[in-house]
Amino acid sequence: MTSKLAALQSWVDQVASHTQPDSIRWCSGSEEEYQELVDLMLADGTLLKLNEKTYPNCYLHRSDPNDVARVEHLTFVCTESQEDAGQNNNWMKPADAHAKMDELFAGCMRGRTMYVIPYCMGPIASPYSRCGVEITDSPYVVINMKLMTRMGDQALERIEREGTFVTCTSRTSSRS
Repeated sequence: MTSKLAALQSWVDQVASHTQPDSIRWCSGSEEEYQELVDLMLADGTLLKLNEKTYPNCYLHRSDPNDVARVEHLTFVCTESQEDAGQNNNWMKPADAHAKMDELFAGCMRGRTMYVIPYCMGPIASPYSRCGVEITDSPYVVINMKLMTRMGDQALERIEREGTFVTCTSRTSSRS
């Protein structure tokens, strides 16, 4: 699959070229896709089904301890001026952060699938909702984006129609 929006397709191609995944999957947001990714993680042991009687439809996800949403010493506010970051935050210049991230992401998805997740924060039709596209190699991120946002085909249609989106890239630190 590809996007009809040249800016989006160009960004996806650029990330793919840099991270070098074995395959690229545009996420549809369907229930079938969700179940396929849950089954994949159940099979590889990163997801465990909890007791169906006491915790129906619930899972325990086990990942690398370094794959966390916020690690304080590795979280930086990137602004041109250190004062803009606030006194309680780590600070880095945007150019330095981009250089560091480019180095960390170089070839990081070899042997893995790159998931492209179009999403909408809020109702699809609301003028107040904002859309974005996240690229990740984590099926866990995909299923959580389905739970937290309106992701997939409808979000992609809105992004292509409006021509605006926020970009995000994430990767797992483990190489299993």
